[in-house]
Amino acid sequence: MTLYLSLAWRNIWRNKRRTFIATSSVFFAVFFALIMRSMQYGSYEFMIDSAVRTYTGYIQIHGIGYWEERSLEKSIDADSVFVSTIEKMENVEIAVPRLENFMLVSSKEITKVGSVVCIDPEKENAMTRLKNKIISGRYINHNDKGILIAEGLAKMLNVGVEDTVVLYGQGIYGTTAAALVPIIGIVKFALPDLNNSFMYMPITYGQDLFSMQGKLTTLSIMINNPRKLDKVYEVLKETTKGKYEVMRWEDMMPELVQGIFLDNVGGVIMIGILYLIIAFGIFGTVMMMTAERTKEFGVLISIGMKKTVLVLVTTIEAIFISFLGAMSGLICSIPLIIYFNRNPIQFTGEIAEVSLKFGVEPIIPLSTDVTIFIAQTLVVLAIAIFSALYPVNYIRKLKPVKAMRA
Repeated sequence: MTLYLSLAWRNIWRNKRRTFIATSSVFFAVFFALIMRSMQYGSYEFMIDSAVRTYTGYIQIHGIGYWEERSLEKSIDADSVFVSTIEKMENVEIAVPRLENFMLVSSKEITKVGSVVCIDPEKENAMTRLKNKIISGRYINHNDKGILIAEGLAKMLNVGVEDTVVLYGQGIYGTTAAALVPIIGIVKFALPDLNNSFMYMPITYGQDLFSMQGKLTTLSIMINNPRKLDKVYEVLKETTKGKYEVMRWEDMMPELVQGIFLDNVGGVIMIGILYLIIAFGIFGTVMMMTAERTKEFGVLISIGMKKTVLVLVTTIEAIFISFLGAMSGLICSIPLIIYFNRNPIQFTGEIAEVSLKFGVEPIIPLSTDVTIFIAQTLVVLAIAIFSALYPVNYIRKLKPVKAMRA
């Protein structure tokens, strides 16, 4: 076998031009397949991470029926011991307590409806990086009795930092919740829906305001490995023992799941078309190489080389060429993918506006998921090796005398 490997290796370098053309076909196939799928998977990962970090978390614990009704009466009793127990679970990164409600917010003659999110400032920032979104004023702390307000909502109310607004709504069991609160800071969100409606206050202040001491509406959980989602979910369900409702992000955001599914179907069709083009390109190159070597094959068979040996050598040549092209495409694509993973592609203009309307920031980081590299490289390698069956069949039917006259 060593002899055949050596012979095949020498053969592919006897005609460097032919080898370069064949290798290039595989190289560009692997390169573009990797870039395309990495971009697609990267966009999915970014959308999911943005959605769960902005609002739901990967898993959420809340009262049974709360997700449908959004009623304060469906709140849960979650003390620091309960939260701490969850955070100590394997693969759990952080458990973020929240108390959410809708209230009227007024300044002078202007009144709007806003979403009030009562938060643990440190934990909320660890999950959503809310502090980084401050554009004016400062971030809140546990002792503050004021709010952070989204930039869009602040403009509608014509207010700024240190101005005071009136909050009016209902607390638990129909109690009145009203307060005159100062604006401590203004936050800016890329997504219009958030930027035009959200307000944040310390959770202790919110619990007093809504008469909900020691209660939460939701406990959002971030995990350190999204692939362990189902495992953590099952552990949490077992821990809560049916007392609370445990939901995954897929259950809370079915529209996002459906959007990703439909987009992935389109991506599979596009990658299928790319593979088809790749297959024709590689097969055409193999046909050209085989036709150029007809006389060579005829001479070799005439001087005593068995067709089975010739088939084995040409198959090894095809594997060598396919492997060189695939590895070259892999090596050249990795630095580019890593660069755009760390420096995401940012869209501007109309594309950015359309993206924001759908609630997604106009950013695409390329995915560095190892399975993408393995899958795309193996598929192209399989196409290239399958194309090697043509010279096998060609040699089997070859007539030495006729071939030498070609």
